[in-house]
Amino acid sequence: MHSYTFLKMRHYDYIIAGSGLAGLYAAYKAAAYGKVALVTKAGITESNSYFAQGGIAAVTDGDDAPALHFEDTVIAGRGLCDYPAVDILVNEGPQRIRELIGAGMHFDMEDGNLALGLEGGHHHKRILHAGGDATGRMVTSFMIGQVINNPRIDIFENHSVIGLLEEGGQCYGVRTWDLVNQAEEIYMAPHTFLTLGGTSAIYKRTTNPHTTIGDGIALAYNAGCEIADMEFIQFHPSALYTDSEEAFLISEAVRGEGAWLINQNGERFMPAIHELAELAPRDIVAQSIYREMRKYNQDYVWLSLKHLDPEMVMRRFPNIYAKCREAGYDLCDRIPVAPAAHYMVGGVRTDLDGQTNVRNLYIVGELASSGIMGANRLASNSLIECMVFGKRAIEASRRYRQSGEVPQFTPRYHANFAYAPAYVALKQEVAQLMTVHAGIVRHADLLQEGLEKLDRLEANLPAEEDEYYALTSRNLITVARLIIRSALYRQESRGGHFREDFPQSNDAYLYHIVQQKGKDIRTVPVQNSHRDLAD
Repeated sequence: MHSYTFLKMRHYDYIIAGSGLAGLYAAYKAAAYGKVALVTKAGITESNSYFAQGGIAAVTDGDDAPALHFEDTVIAGRGLCDYPAVDILVNEGPQRIRELIGAGMHFDMEDGNLALGLEGGHHHKRILHAGGDATGRMVTSFMIGQVINNPRIDIFENHSVIGLLEEGGQCYGVRTWDLVNQAEEIYMAPHTFLTLGGTSAIYKRTTNPHTTIGDGIALAYNAGCEIADMEFIQFHPSALYTDSEEAFLISEAVRGEGAWLINQNGERFMPAIHELAELAPRDIVAQSIYREMRKYNQDYVWLSLKHLDPEMVMRRFPNIYAKCREAGYDLCDRIPVAPAAHYMVGGVRTDLDGQTNVRNLYIVGELASSGIMGANRLASNSLIECMVFGKRAIEASRRYRQSGEVPQFTPRYHANFAYAPAYVALKQEVAQLMTVHAGIVRHADLLQEGLEKLDRLEANLPAEEDEYYALTSRNLITVARLIIRSALYRQESRGGHFREDFPQSNDAYLYHIVQQKGKDIRTVPVQNSHRDLAD
């Protein structure tokens, strides 16, 4: 059965695709300057931001300083952070927090001051949280309230972006697929923002919503954008292990409050590995857990809170406590945890204002490779990045207008529902392939074999042109290939990329790896000197 219906062509001042914090915040800021379409693939609450437990990292305490936050970020980034981007993040972050509080957002308080937590890689308490372990939900819900009540913002749920309207190196809007009416809709605007999140649900075991499969990466790549550092996938060290493939995130903040990682012999193993023990940067903790699991041939290690005050545990982590009870575990005792794909560190390459190499196309949030994350994201920097760079991108957009005549765009896509089951099966195959061939620990032979398997899967895709399921299937393979190619190219171990055949870091690889459609892989130097800040 085919669907060829075309519903509408809509015109706005701003199109924001994605409803995580980056999209909501950008829409909220853009509404001051024009009419906004907020387009989202699922419901408005289906985002990584909504499920983020940990908090928002920003300097709000007199004993802390942006320079110290900068230092922790670049240490976690393993030599690949671009200093100008990090400098902007740590210096503009506190002001965005003050504005958010001024608009009515309530963070947790302690003795009249903001309650601040500690997470892996941070040397100072600077993590703001709300509702204990529900920060993402509280902040995202607050922003949803701001957006829903704004008459200049129209929200379109269940609309998947399937293409960018790009011509002559300039973006004019997006093609979407209305998932309810099974038809194409075209949205046109002088300014297009992609805030579509990451790609970690391309792996079998992930903390992400199932919709997070790198749509934005494929869209931007197909439109000619530069894609950077795709080898760096951050595996969260501690996701609750269950017999199903569902992986519930156990926030870093649990270890921040003093929880221990224990192996099958009941021994703590992190103090011998890193000075920060359980609070070492995520890549180190995830790889250490992986080794313990392999050593004992087990699918998990234990996270022990036995030595902590149970009242504090239940008060600080009410949602995590309830979820563990549901799974048959007591958070006040010990729970089984294992790493799960969590955060895409690389992404679409942008400048310091969220602009890509395609004019009038902006990328914000996890989808962006802005230079902040380096080879490994510092805990809780993601939500503050959404706000800092969301505001910068909206302000920058006001300085740039579309040039020349606007081209005519006509609908292209239809759906052949006979292909739907094959797409679902392909998604599962790719998730298994990525977990085996490009997981926490990699090797050239496995990576190469993974590429060959992708080629075989691609050869069996439907050849029908401009068909919805064929397109989404190709996109899945495109994203998987970008990750594996980049991982093969980087013959060293650094941050979220560990090569068993090249276990050491190699300073010859202190660069960003950039992929662009129709071009050879190239490398770009890292801006990692303080001279870069003065430029």
